[in-house]
Amino acid sequence: MRKIILVFSIGLFFMVSLESLQAQEKTMNTNDALLKETLYNANKVKVSNFSLKQFDALFFEFFDKKANPNLVLTKEEFYKYTIQIAIFSDRLAALYPDQKEIAAENKKKWFAETYEDYLLSKATQKK
Repeated sequence: MRKIILVFSIGLFFMVSLESLQAQEKTMNTNDALLKETLYNANKVKVSNFSLKQFDALFFEFFDKKANPNLVLTKEEFYKYTIQIAIFSDRLAALYPDQKEIAAENKKKWFAETYEDYLLSKATQKK
């Protein structure tokens, strides 16, 4: 009986520990998620009306700035680009219904981009 209680207690301890770690991770990204959501809402209509030429210009402008070792985008600038690219995935899904899954994956990928990863890539770019 003691072993069962001990095993149950240890299992409960790990479950509570893991839950608190997940909760901490979510609160660290709350500001980024709020910024992304704000940018999404502010740019959704504008980007949904982009032509392919306008999107290409946005896309290549982002990659040019990202590749420039002498330029570091602010958090808002970085997320503005990634969220606008994500929004355009919705337009592509509407234009090409057979590509909805790919567009959804691309949107998810662009929403998952983080400013911290961008800064790390900039640090390695300068080396």
